[in-house]
Amino acid sequence: MATDKPTMLAGTSGEVLLLGLTPPRASVSAAEAAQIASVTLARLDGLDLDGLVLYDIDDESDRNPDQRPFPYLPTMDPGVFQSDYLAGWERPVVVYRCVGKYPRDELSGWLREIDTDRVFSVFVGSSSADKAVHTRMDEAHALREQVRPELPLGGVSITERYSARGDEHLRMLRKQERGCSFFISQVVYNVDATKSLISDYFYECAERGVPPRRMIFTLSVCGSPKTLEFLKWLGVDVPRWLQNSLTRSPDPLTDSYRQCLANARELIGFCRNLGMPFGFNVESVSIRKVEIDASVLLAKEIRTLLH
Repeated sequence: MATDKPTMLAGTSGEVLLLGLTPPRASVSAAEAAQIASVTLARLDGLDLDGLVLYDIDDESDRNPDQRPFPYLPTMDPGVFQSDYLAGWERPVVVYRCVGKYPRDELSGWLREIDTDRVFSVFVGSSSADKAVHTRMDEAHALREQVRPELPLGGVSITERYSARGDEHLRMLRKQERGCSFFISQVVYNVDATKSLISDYFYECAERGVPPRRMIFTLSVCGSPKTLEFLKWLGVDVPRWLQNSLTRSPDPLTDSYRQCLANARELIGFCRNLGMPFGFNVESVSIRKVEIDASVLLAKEIRTLLH
């Protein structure tokens, strides 16, 4: 049964489960994109998901000068992949938008065309302050308010930024004031720091007399040393003890799977005790089939833990 839109992300009841996907490479033909979509939908068959997340991939080499473990390859516009190739998916889709990539007219056109009964969005800013952009984040928020204020909008939450600066919960509240009705985290491996962020956010909301918005925790399995390096390149805080275990393990995929499941259980108990609305987004940062399959299995097992 499809989840009712008001209770999925923008509401606070229930515990939701999403699966994160990266659109096909921009170079694929229409026939190849259709085949990829068909395989994707078949893989999702039997999963009791509340929705999908479609990422908008951007070149982030300006943020991290180190060599990217996996090469950057431009991908299809997630909005196009959703509308043209995933029409068979009847549940909601959260479409990410790296707003700096899009001129104002292009972003405005997409906002006018989408079906807001099925599409949610998350606006993402530039990867560094020095990067040239077509549309700034504040301009994108103003455009959404002008063109499609009914579009449910989410924001990104980054535990690592909280650990470095201590003010991520305040950034979340500012995004909430601009219309964000849910948050999706960067990949979580440091559970203690994430719990501290959620605690600060929850109690700051209480002090201000505003309801906390749903936090969707992103989990990603790690099946190889190269995937681990990519997670670190992306800025994910993988605790040193876990790095040691995964780099020395004969089966890092199984070990990381178990750790993701343990992290999910800990976050579930913490949020339930706190009264914090939450959910999970399971993804694979690797394109290796074995890791993608493991992420699907992880989503299936997490579903059994959720109310």
